Amino acid sequence: MRSLVVQTSFIGDVVLTTPLIARLAEAGDVDVITTPAGATLLATHPAVSRLLVYDKRVADSGFSGLLRTARLARGSSRAFLCQGSTRSGALAFAARCSERIGFNTSDGRWTYTRRVEYREDWHHARRLLSLGDSALATAASDPASAAIKPTLYPTSADRSAVDRLMEHHSRPVVALAPGSAWQTKRWGGYGELAALLADEFDIAVVGSADDLSAAAEITSRVPPERIIDATGKLSLLGSAELIRRSVALATNDSSPQHLASAVGTPTVTIFGPTVPEFGFGPLAPGSRTVGNHLLDCRPCDRHGPRVCPLGHWRCMNEITADEVASAVRTMILEETVR
Repeated sequence: MRSLVVQTSFIGDVVLTTPLIARLAEAGDVDVITTPAGATLLATHPAVSRLLVYDKRVADSGFSGLLRTARLARGSSRAFLCQGSTRSGALAFAARCSERIGFNTSDGRWTYTRRVEYREDWHHARRLLSLGDSALATAASDPASAAIKPTLYPTSADRSAVDRLMEHHSRPVVALAPGSAWQTKRWGGYGELAALLADEFDIAVVGSADDLSAAAEITSRVPPERIIDATGKLSLLGSAELIRRSVALATNDSSPQHLASAVGTPTVTIFGPTVPEFGFGPLAPGSRTVGNHLLDCRPCDRHGPRVCPLGHWRCMNEITADEVASAVRTMILEETVR
């Protein structure tokens, strides 16, 4: 049976949808509707039969863009609504999917033919996989199961690009990802963290061109021969490949931690206004999280507000570089002896 997966949310959500896509591919072909950025991650995924790009904010904005995308997506009898908006539900309806499956908490749930419980106590990869478990009548996947591990497939071009960046670096590499789409989720201590780790490791900076100023703060604190500045130089799959070759990643609660989950790199994730209990923590073995657990105001938002509601931003300001460096070193040591 042919399935349609609709996932037009953030990059991290696209990565966490790959276990669902892989599960559905065991039962038949899987078409995926996703954003232009999401398409760059899934273009090489062997479980995807047909990839449809839905540029909902630009080229495909408005009702005409929705209908155009829906016409291209026709052919599947069932749709899995991983992005829970009414627009996604309408898209699946217009694509003539007779069975539309999504979470019972989604805004678009009134367009669904089957509503699956949204388990707050599960990791989001497991929650998404439960949509497929529901349709395929399989048991819910165990949280420790390899079934909820995301997967990505960098190309030879991605690997070559990373080869060039790492050509003169023979020491173990710790990757740092200072960016985030949400301002309050960006920890400000990466420059100091890099300086603390540079005696033991080479430092790679991962991010898009939007993260160049944060990268400059890091590179200014480390001898140039010990820095791999990849910001704006790699595709998303190339960034995943660089993270794969690193002994550890330190990151905010943002998409690089999910790339690391897909390639198996141990991760220290710095949580500020959000918490891992929302279901978006790192999945790679040995990973750990850092956060200020003494604040009554935390968490304050599901995604991370644009500004701190109380004006002090203590959830990030009170996390020290020494604390994060210690977590990174301990994690690497434990992985080395495991």
